[in-house]
Amino acid sequence: MVKLDDVDPDELRRTLAEVDSAKEAKRLVVALDYLDDVPVSVLADRYGIPRSTLYYWLDRFETESIEEAITDEDRPGRPRKLDEEDRNRLRSHLDTTPREYNYDADEWTPELVREHVEHTFGVTYSVGHIRRLLRDLQSS
Repeated sequence: MVKLDDVDPDELRRTLAEVDSAKEAKRLVVALDYLDDVPVSVLADRYGIPRSTLYYWLDRFETESIEEAITDEDRPGRPRKLDEEDRNRLRSHLDTTPREYNYDADEWTPELVREHVEHTFGVTYSVGHIRRLLRDLQSS
């Protein structure tokens, strides 16, 4: 039995035209390619995605709505060390100069933010995690 027999390619295309997420678009394109008889082995090479992941995506298209199939499932993870209130406080700290917090610097660097987070909030992060945190704070 061929996967996606009951999936409407026109509905996949309509959804593709509406999604904003690259991840969702990739899942839709994979499904459309598969419906165009592109083998999973070729899709895996083309998109650099393990075959097991592709089969998982295709199975989701068969068992869930398109909207559910293209989104990530909730993944429980370790809780954030900085809760939303602390993240908002840190964001406001970063809107000022480090000198206002008695640092001998005119601009925040990831290393200085790391030191500030540890001193102010009692939380230790790697510099790499601080960089991700800074990106998250800027985008939210």
